[in-house]
Amino acid sequence: MDGGAETSSEVQTGSSLVPKTLTSNNLEKLLSFKAYRRRWLVLMVLCLLNCSNATIWLTFAPVADQSAQYLKVTLDDINWLSLVFMVVAIPLSFGTTWMLDTLGLRISLILGSWLNMFGALLRFFGTISVVSSDVRYPLVMLGQTMGAIAQPLIIFTPTKLAALWFPENQRATANMIASMSNPLGVLLANIISPALATTSTRIPILLLAYAVPTCFICFLATVGIRSSTPPTPPSASAECSSSEPFKEGIKLLLRNKAYLILLLSFGSGIGIFTCFSTLLEQILCVKGYTNDFAGLCGALFIIFGTFGAALFGLYVDKTKKFIEVSKINMSFTSLAGIAFSVVALMPQQKVAVAATCSLFGFFGFSIFPVVMELSVECSYPVGEAISAGLLFVSGQVLSVIYMILLQSLTTRLTDCPLSTCGDAVFSWRVPLMLLSALSCFFTCVFVLFFHTRYRRLEAEEQATYGTKQSDSSVKDQQALTAEQPTTN
Repeated sequence: MDGGAETSSEVQTGSSLVPKTLTSNNLEKLLSFKAYRRRWLVLMVLCLLNCSNATIWLTFAPVADQSAQYLKVTLDDINWLSLVFMVVAIPLSFGTTWMLDTLGLRISLILGSWLNMFGALLRFFGTISVVSSDVRYPLVMLGQTMGAIAQPLIIFTPTKLAALWFPENQRATANMIASMSNPLGVLLANIISPALATTSTRIPILLLAYAVPTCFICFLATVGIRSSTPPTPPSASAECSSSEPFKEGIKLLLRNKAYLILLLSFGSGIGIFTCFSTLLEQILCVKGYTNDFAGLCGALFIIFGTFGAALFGLYVDKTKKFIEVSKINMSFTSLAGIAFSVVALMPQQKVAVAATCSLFGFFGFSIFPVVMELSVECSYPVGEAISAGLLFVSGQVLSVIYMILLQSLTTRLTDCPLSTCGDAVFSWRVPLMLLSALSCFFTCVFVLFFHTRYRRLEAEEQATYGTKQSDSSVKDQQALTAEQPTTN
């Protein structure tokens, strides 16, 4: 065959057959894209690191009383061991996005793994018996702060890793696996902490149990991740990665109407889910539901969310219907949130409460990796870390605002015979109504006003096949080719 001749053929890219009229140069370029098996090792390291960091974040929340007793501090001080992750993440997020896009994936992950390990070890050594009780809490807080510094380096990485290491038909799946390892860590913390710290004296054993895996993960990251990118790109967008400089990327995002709508809508969703996870036990105890049942609802929320993320992640990898899946899921999430706001105010409705929590997680939690991919598609060629990082910052800021607002709207109850909350009992009727209203409002904004092209997919198609062709022109060219006589 002549080198400059055109041939009509079906070229296999990933899992789909794409009919195109290719030149020999374009065909050679397409066949040069390669996915390396090493990508699964990098993904595994990120998943383990993400899971470990989440367990460090939520170590003390399930055993707050035992932790306060051992560290000789108040419950408010124990709450700050978790809140420090939000406080630290907001100002550091911009530096983290710059580091990921400028210094690369390898340096960011290795630095995150070392900070995660040193933070976990410092927490443990700060609670051993030879350490004075006066300095135990400051040392634990310092360890938590190091873990909080590591969090943005870890949690911003899934979209970047998926873009650089995985072919286009696996990106959403890789993003889903990496992103859902964080809520898996939250689930493990809710199981492991109460199981190990049955009394206050077992707090050091609990911290040791969390510290040991961080050493192994740090070793894997340092030794196993040898480069930020594979030797050859897995896709056209990875090959032609032309991410804008950090400042220019921020400017482009602030002028991108579709991205700004996504930023507010999804950031509000993160804030709502943070409030739901944090306040679930306080909301349910008013109507007589026990802490064990609240823990079960939280577990169902995460389990069904992880299952939904796997299901929808595989689906969008095959179909590329990011917008449709996002809009449908956000709509059902709002309906599930309204249903929860109603049944949570009713006593003796365990089945209904558990069902609404499961649906809330299935449709809401599962949308996280899909929206992360959508943020890259609507903002390309802005760097993946910048577009995903700003979504995270928006979610953190709105989480703090929503938490303060919802708690300020509670009213103290003087007579509540069903309560299992202890002495302080508050009505959550108005806050739940506000939470449902916020969810519905931002869902409507997203469904009605969010429209975008898939910029990265279009760039990949043009880089691989040349000028983008319509379906009709492809069919016409195939018909003309079929009419031409074949020659040997």
